[in-house]
Amino acid sequence: MNQNSLTMPRSRAIAGAVFMVLGGVAFSLLNVVTQWLTMKLAFPPASAAFWQYAFAFLFSLPFLRKSGLAAMRTDYPWRHVVRVVFAALGVEAWVSGLASVPIWQAIALVMTSPFFIILGARLFLGERVGPARWAATGVGFAGAMIILQPWSDSFTWAALLPVLSALLWGASSLITKSLTGIERPETITVWLLVLLTPINGGLALAAGFAVPTGTTLALFLLAGLLTVVAQYLLTLAYASADAAYVQPFDDLKLPLNVLAGWLFFGYAPAGYLWLGAALILSASLFIMRNEMRREKQAA
Repeated sequence: MNQNSLTMPRSRAIAGAVFMVLGGVAFSLLNVVTQWLTMKLAFPPASAAFWQYAFAFLFSLPFLRKSGLAAMRTDYPWRHVVRVVFAALGVEAWVSGLASVPIWQAIALVMTSPFFIILGARLFLGERVGPARWAATGVGFAGAMIILQPWSDSFTWAALLPVLSALLWGASSLITKSLTGIERPETITVWLLVLLTPINGGLALAAGFAVPTGTTLALFLLAGLLTVVAQYLLTLAYASADAAYVQPFDDLKLPLNVLAGWLFFGYAPAGYLWLGAALILSASLFIMRNEMRREKQAA
């Protein structure tokens, strides 16, 4: 038995699900830190994005020290560049949307990403998307809508910005999936962090650059660490199983974000929270059991 089989679950279905859920936890904590910086401490969003990823890059340096320049070597540089451009534009659309759209409505709209990813996985990656995956994704998305009830707010053109960010992040995720079979997780993660820093720096300079001090500096250090952990877990999830399979587990970040908002900001969850959470959890467990059954039949 090799070392990988000792440190990872035997089933790739379980591994993909676990990594995606843990990534959702890390992203929820990151959202709390980011909201605190931009809403409570009024730090400019563009500069916040720069410092978050700049410190994330610093925390990624152990990858480079461990394997030297080998961690940056790739035969697919332009694929990395395109992936990160999509991710950076998605961040810009997301931040701009948050400036105009209520946070819960924005999170609900960005959850249209699974539809873009599943469609893209079928069209560009050749993955089989069966009825069970479509149904589970649909149920999970319905649960998200029940929790956040975006229809209760007045929609404007700005409400399309989170949907745009979902499309861009979905495209970035598909390219990530295409790279996991030919690149190491360390390479994929570090390329993202290296390229995002100068892109976010240019956007911050254009919007008016701000420098953190004191409490804001400490929070940005925490945000950078959480960014590295979350992105690495996301890469491991896509490396463990099909993109169309692991994506429904990303819906679990919705109740996690609602819970985090309630604990740290005092946002009272809506009465339909638990019904939506039950739908999301049920859909995720169903698709995991279905995938495990497929693995046993193929074995």
